[in-house]
Amino acid sequence: MKAVILAAGKGTRMKDLTIERPKPMLFVKGKPILQYIIEGLLNVGIKQIFIVTGYKPEVIEDYFNEWSRFGAQICYGRRDVQARWCRAPLVAREFVGNDNFLLTYGDILVKPENYSEILNRFNPEKNDGVITVTKSEDYTKGGLLFFDDKFFLRHLVEKPNKEQIEELKKSGFIKDGIVYWYNAGIYIFKPKIYDFIYQIEKSPRGEYELTDAILKYVQAGNKLVGYEIEGRWVDVRDPVVLAKLESEQPQ
Repeated sequence: MKAVILAAGKGTRMKDLTIERPKPMLFVKGKPILQYIIEGLLNVGIKQIFIVTGYKPEVIEDYFNEWSRFGAQICYGRRDVQARWCRAPLVAREFVGNDNFLLTYGDILVKPENYSEILNRFNPEKNDGVITVTKSEDYTKGGLLFFDDKFFLRHLVEKPNKEQIEELKKSGFIKDGIVYWYNAGIYIFKPKIYDFIYQIEKSPRGEYELTDAILKYVQAGNKLVGYEIEGRWVDVRDPVVLAKLESEQPQ
C-alpha cells in the first residue's frame, strides 16, 4: 500500500498563521499536523508516501528531508497553488502506478489506530476502495454520503444547498430515522480512480470536485465501502480549531 497526502493549500482561513508555512505544517503540541499523519501511516507499515505540495513547498520538503532514517520513502510533487483540489491527485499519478493507495488530506487528524482499521476494511477481492465517514458534522460544509444496508456508498452530494436538500428529501435519500454521514477525507482507492478524476468537469457550484470523480467511480459499478472513524476526528480548518487542539490536555 502506498499513500498520497494532499498538502498543497495555503490555508487562507488561518490568516497570518500561514504567512511563513502552509497549513499542514502548523504545530499542534510541538509537532506539525502533517507529522502526525505520516507517523500514523508509518506505524501501519505504509512506507512509500507522496506529498503533494504547493504553497511554500520547501517548508515541507526541508522538514521531512531526512525521514528516510525512520524507514520512510517520501517523495514530492508540486501542484499549481491556483489549481483546484481535485487536480492535486494527478500530480501523484506516476507514483501510484498500478498500486492501490491511501489518499488523505494534510489537515485531517484522527487517532492513529484508525489507519490500521481503514486498511483492514479494504478487501480488493470484495470492494474497490474505502471512504471514511463521521457523524455530527455540518454536512453543508462538506460531503453528505448515503450508503446501502451493507455500508457500500450509494450516493453523495458535496456541500448541499437548500434546493439540493429538498431534492434529496423528495427522492428518499433524506428521511426520518436514518444516519447522516459526513465525508471524513481519508480514502483507499484502486488506481482506476484516475480514469474518473480525468473526467471531472465544473460542478454547479463552479468548482472541480474530487467527490464528483468518486460518485462517477461508484456509478460505474465500483464498490466503495464505508468506515466510521473511531474516536476524535478533526478537520483543522481555522484558528479556532487549532487553538482548541493546542489547549487540550494530553490524552
